[in-house]
Amino acid sequence: MTNPLLHPAAVLFAGSKPLPVIPAVDHYCGAEKQMRKALSLQHSLGPVFDITLDCEDGAVAGSERAHAEMVGALIASSDNHFGRIGARIHDITHPHWREDLELIVAAAGARLAFLTLPKPRGAADVKTLLTALREAESRHGLQREIPVHVLIETHGALHQVWQIAALPGVESIDFGLMDFVSEHQGAIGAAALKSPGQFEHPLIARAKADISAAAIAHAVIPTHNVTTALDDPRIAFEDARRAREQFGYLRMWSIHPNQIEPILQGMRPTANDVEDASLILAQAQDAQWGPIRVGTQLHDRGSFRHYWNLLLRARATGMNIPHAAEQRFFKTQSAN
Repeated sequence: MTNPLLHPAAVLFAGSKPLPVIPAVDHYCGAEKQMRKALSLQHSLGPVFDITLDCEDGAVAGSERAHAEMVGALIASSDNHFGRIGARIHDITHPHWREDLELIVAAAGARLAFLTLPKPRGAADVKTLLTALREAESRHGLQREIPVHVLIETHGALHQVWQIAALPGVESIDFGLMDFVSEHQGAIGAAALKSPGQFEHPLIARAKADISAAAIAHAVIPTHNVTTALDDPRIAFEDARRAREQFGYLRMWSIHPNQIEPILQGMRPTANDVEDASLILAQAQDAQWGPIRVGTQLHDRGSFRHYWNLLLRARATGMNIPHAAEQRFFKTQSAN
């Protein structure tokens, strides 16, 4: 009797936690007009990018409550076609952060993809947010835990990034470059706010590497900071490519619609890598995930995990993968 083919997700991560599979672009918008345009674009392109509706920088002082109510209503609306819309609230030193959380969870908790916390001073601030969020979920009868994304923008948060990444419920660790540079009170020059300086200044490169290492070690997605150049999409592409290839980032912020596709391209593996991954994984599955030889190379579960994650990342960035691999590994998921 032939043994059934085992799916890689059921075999390759025994005893370990796989990385979450979420889109490789997180598109930020703060004004209602921009939010509605982003929702329309997501409907057109599909769930290849997330949207974060911003209550921190987006809300006009004195209108925080109305802004949070608007954000909650948009997330709960029929315009949220894919359930891939999150929200950023104020930091926990701001008098409105709890109200942001309460209003958004009450209005849209069942459909909220994630909640982003800016400017934590350390792990204690993230724990405070997580406790308040879990209490709000219980209060409003939610049957799910909303994932939390954490922005690393302060010295204290960077110092404790490993503790933050280890907290249950954290899905993404994001780097806030501009506020992090500002925290240095002029000790880092403005050239570090853009490329190539942001990848070459030792203090910034160290922060990027520390965040990525801590995130991946705890099966959390590392998310790269924005590209501030809005008029040249090639810069967003190069920043995304460099963030992925040199620092291990798997996701990046967008702050303008014309950055979304270049970032997706920069985050994608090559077509050749996708072909290789599909071939190796198919042969591994046929061999019941024992060691195999492909050409002159030996592969085992260590490389199988690498290629499975590569294939997942390819799909998350909207790439077409070989039909045979789609049928073999994703047919059930697509049917659902």
